[in-house]
Amino acid sequence: MPLTPTGELVARTEHGVGAFNVALLEQLEAILAGAERAALPVIVQISENAVAYRGALAPLAAAAHAAVEEAGVPVSLHLDHATSTDLVKEAVRRGFTSVMYDGSLLPWEENVFRTREITRWCHDHGVWVEAELGAVGGKGGSEDGVVESAHTPGVRTDPAEAARFVADTGVDALAVAVGTSHQMTRRTAALDLALIAELHAAVPVPLVLHGSSGVDDRALVAAVDAGMRKINISTHLNGVFTAEVRDRLAARPDTVDPRRYLGPGRDAMAGEVERLLRLLAEGTAPEPGAGSPGTSPEAVA
Repeated sequence: MPLTPTGELVARTEHGVGAFNVALLEQLEAILAGAERAALPVIVQISENAVAYRGALAPLAAAAHAAVEEAGVPVSLHLDHATSTDLVKEAVRRGFTSVMYDGSLLPWEENVFRTREITRWCHDHGVWVEAELGAVGGKGGSEDGVVESAHTPGVRTDPAEAARFVADTGVDALAVAVGTSHQMTRRTAALDLALIAELHAAVPVPLVLHGSSGVDDRALVAAVDAGMRKINISTHLNGVFTAEVRDRLAARPDTVDPRRYLGPGRDAMAGEVERLLRLLAEGTAPEPGAGSPGTSPEAVA
């Protein structure tokens, strides 16, 4: 089926929607297979880092379009954590349904200006925009006044600043800092659920949780209940994929055909995608001690 506009996909969810990153074709296949098994919509994300790894956006974008045409569930295609205006515009030209412009390391005024200009351009082309604001010393960031990413450990988003940022930029969704950080390989993040509720009340657009790999099942459900709508997960799924590949190679160290280990890695990731999508959509977490597979400390975003 054709791609679903991201804004439409997020708006129709009653709980939370999973947004999962791909760098490999097997990961793309895993995400779509898991979504089809769950019979739930999903957002496929390609990050600026994944583009740098592949050397170009075109191959992954073309693969995503081809795969989604065969999918039996609604799928959106999102550019994640783009700092390059040129990459944002290329993604729009290649049919992405949304982009995340990341100006969080810029000073407030520059972040607002650049985000507003990109948002206007994207809106002219019918594309949904996600963004985030950073934090400055004295407002949850560093004490020396240096701007920090909204997902630097310890940073928290101020609800009044968040509402002002959305009003000044016109963005369609906002990534907020509530206790997570990127590339966490253990699900030990302590979410500030009260802050999520405050942000949900103050900000008139959907809230996005980045760094969700560090959040356990029960906290993910609680975050959605408190107001989160788009849940980004990358490192955790990389860990599930890699753990299966590692097990296969350890059992058969003479294996040389990559299909013998990448295929099982893909299947393991598909199973976890299905489980996470159901968790976010149904809003029911397992009892303590009955959570999902662990993540390898070697996993990377």
